[in-house]
Amino acid sequence: MTQDDHSKVIDALGGKKGIIDTGLPGLVFLLAYNFGHHLPIAIAAALTSSAILTVVSILRKDSLQFVASGFIGVAFCAFLAWKTGDAKNYYLPSLWKNSGFALVYMVANLAGWPILGVILGPILGENLEWRKVSARKRVYIKASWLWCGMFAFRLAVQFPLYMSDNFNALGIANVFLGLPLYFLTLWGTWLLIKSVPTVKLTQPE
Repeated sequence: MTQDDHSKVIDALGGKKGIIDTGLPGLVFLLAYNFGHHLPIAIAAALTSSAILTVVSILRKDSLQFVASGFIGVAFCAFLAWKTGDAKNYYLPSLWKNSGFALVYMVANLAGWPILGVILGPILGENLEWRKVSARKRVYIKASWLWCGMFAFRLAVQFPLYMSDNFNALGIANVFLGLPLYFLTLWGTWLLIKSVPTVKLTQPE
């Protein structure tokens, strides 16, 4: 697999900037709330930082898909915190997302349709032909279990902190379980899928 394939994989799985755009406003929210324990100011700070990142992304002509999803995600987190009047609920969507993704990745693997194969197959030019090659199918399943484990681990750490109202620990965990863990999972994914050559599509005679 080539360096171009490496870039395609990173972009398809969220991209470095996509994770930063959603993770940084959460850190800003945490710091702003701790500074004055004033929820509206913390919400405004998170939204402002997200808006700045969105404008920068647009000027850089980044993928509008990730630009829009990043801002919408932050806006929804801010809305929950404002609506409930509880700062910890800013991080509640993260629990929903991780539990949902963990379940989807697990069910898809057990059904023999690993999510990463479905996503990356067409991008890497093998469509769904990888399902006919057992070695290639196995690496997609292993890589998908890696992502399932990441989501499950995040949930296992965040849920007890949320239930115990430990806002600061929850916010800090959200930061460290975001970008660092994502990069570790992405690196492991690349090592797995590059270990077996992509499947060449057969040309019609």
